[in-house]
Amino acid sequence: MSGQTQFFPSRTLSWYMARLFIVRTIAVLGGLVLILQTLDMLGESGKILSYAGNGDAELWRYAGLRVPQIIARFLPFSVLLSTLITLATLNQNSEIIAMKGAGISAHQILAPLVVASLGIAIIAFAFNDRVVVRSIKALNDWEAADYGPVPRGSLTINNIWVRDNDDLVHAETVTGRGDNTRITHIEIFERNGGELIATTKAEGAVRDGNGWRLTGAMDRFDVIRGVPVPRTTPHFGDGITPDQFALSNIKADENAFRPLLRAIHNLERAGRPTSALRAGLWHKISGPLSITLMPLLAGVAAFGLARSGKLFLRAVIGMGLGFAYFVADNFALAMGNLGAYPGWLAAWAPFMLFLMIGELVLVMTEE
Repeated sequence: MSGQTQFFPSRTLSWYMARLFIVRTIAVLGGLVLILQTLDMLGESGKILSYAGNGDAELWRYAGLRVPQIIARFLPFSVLLSTLITLATLNQNSEIIAMKGAGISAHQILAPLVVASLGIAIIAFAFNDRVVVRSIKALNDWEAADYGPVPRGSLTINNIWVRDNDDLVHAETVTGRGDNTRITHIEIFERNGGELIATTKAEGAVRDGNGWRLTGAMDRFDVIRGVPVPRTTPHFGDGITPDQFALSNIKADENAFRPLLRAIHNLERAGRPTSALRAGLWHKISGPLSITLMPLLAGVAAFGLARSGKLFLRAVIGMGLGFAYFVADNFALAMGNLGAYPGWLAAWAPFMLFLMIGELVLVMTEE
């Protein structure tokens, strides 16, 4: 079989290039994490230590929760930079010229890097799904408690808004699930045709038949007349199910892929909008998979004569293509979160666009 019809140049050469690529990726990622974590710690250490009793242990706890997020966010950047370093070094040492002189095509030269980046992408998906989502949830809960003690129990969620026909219900804290759901510090905004007519505050609420019953002290205020009035019944919310309180606080970055998919299905059955969550769901796949684009986008740095003086320009072009992808990806994801784009389009459009751009650049310049 001729060299042009093989996917890899050779086993020895493929392993040599993949090893260079992986070692440089780890080195670049380690350097970025160290620098960014240090800068982030400088900005947050004052807030952490401002809580009475916090000390070095809490600073290390913050670092332990923050590092996985930094790794997940900057791993594609690290792959892009390591690809540029690897290919520019091979070009500078005329190793690329030797490969092309041996009849190895540009696609074959990049193939070991693409396969290695695919392996990194698979590891990144598992890491995000198992580690990062938990660290994000734990850190968000800790920040919400001003870096103080966090209420125990994974069945506790805070600051929930639910709609009951035209009325709005705000719960400060929701604990438990199903008929055992308990609400602490609840406020009901009674509306008529979109106009606020009264508000009711209560210490809590519990499940009562098909609805809810207010508990503790109740305070109702007539907005139209501007006077407090007694509430006729503690019962409310026959159209509100316990799941609506739990599902109202779903965040894509705090949930793994399968739990998020189930939550989206439950929200759709309840008639709730899910476009933002679907964008986050698909991005859990397209985000790590974007790592495989980096060798293709940075591949322009591998080719051309180093002595022509254009190696630096090619490296800049490769870096520009990579960063352009990240800008387009963030823009599309923001549009998906706003509901302007369908979730699948927000997650996959930048990937497909830059896949075609990278392939076009490579074919036009080298093949």
